[in-house]
Amino acid sequence: MPRPAWTVPILSEMEPSVPARFTRSLAPLIVAVLLAGVAAAGCSSGDADGERVRLRQADPQPTAGEGSPAAAHGFPSAATTGVRTRVALRKVGETTVTTPGAVVQNLEVHGKLNIKADDVTVRNVRVIGEGDWAVIQTAEASGAVIEDCEISGDGVVKAQWGVLNQGGDITIRRVNIHTVSNSIGTSHGLIEDSYMHDFKEFPGDHVTGPQAGGGPAEGLSLTIRHNTILNQLSQTSAISIYQDFSRAHDVLIENNLLGGGSYAIYGGEGKFGRPTNIRILRNVFTRRLFPKGGFWGPVAYFDAKGRGNRFEGNVWENTGEPVEA
Repeated sequence: MPRPAWTVPILSEMEPSVPARFTRSLAPLIVAVLLAGVAAAGCSSGDADGERVRLRQADPQPTAGEGSPAAAHGFPSAATTGVRTRVALRKVGETTVTTPGAVVQNLEVHGKLNIKADDVTVRNVRVIGEGDWAVIQTAEASGAVIEDCEISGDGVVKAQWGVLNQGGDITIRRVNIHTVSNSIGTSHGLIEDSYMHDFKEFPGDHVTGPQAGGGPAEGLSLTIRHNTILNQLSQTSAISIYQDFSRAHDVLIENNLLGGGSYAIYGGEGKFGRPTNIRILRNVFTRRLFPKGGFWGPVAYFDAKGRGNRFEGNVWENTGEPVEA
């Protein structure tokens, strides 16, 4: 079974404090300083060139819109996630948030949204990203809440990560993420009520939904709860728990609708030791993308013998029969 490496960029010039484990260098970011419609002090941005970047959502494979099986099951869909359609969004360019507790809302960001302060809330924002991420919480920041947002690439210029967390705790809620190579990169936090779909593969990509490169920071855990995650590509996963940097532990994957990739879930086994407290509970695996859930099967690298590890109550969407790990 192929096991992809997790390659994460460093902020080589912008963030010298980023841990050395982030091994791919990145050219310095150029952030404009024109304030344009950011709903908090401490945010800098530049106007977007509307002709240069256009939102283009990929043609859906099986989607989870209104009237779809996902919506019928009560799982998140385009109708329950993303920006509020009746609220006008103001277009801005790349934006950096440096004020603790800032609230950024009602924007359409063309470029990157960089969170460099604690307890920042991003609400009702559309980010059309490019490069290594659309949204990042950097290493010195913690406590970001990203809710009721749409995060994507434009389908032409590569957008690697929808949300990349190099910092502390994070909450991602009711977010519609699409047209990126990897939806979310974090080893801790809460991901809930979100819709991840229509992934975009560029040469060399390992395409995943939420992805953890190791165990959470001390005192934290990772919860992935009540999301729709459909990776229409035959690689790599809907959810990946890896051991690229440390031993996997304290992960709850619960009540999600999952399908696609080579396996729908990579379950935490790896080189740093036996994973523990990996709980995969009451999820629904769909065969709409591939007959086996993922191209090769529903789950790989799950260690049933690890302390606290549980794979229970998981069923197939079309039959309700149990899914075996």
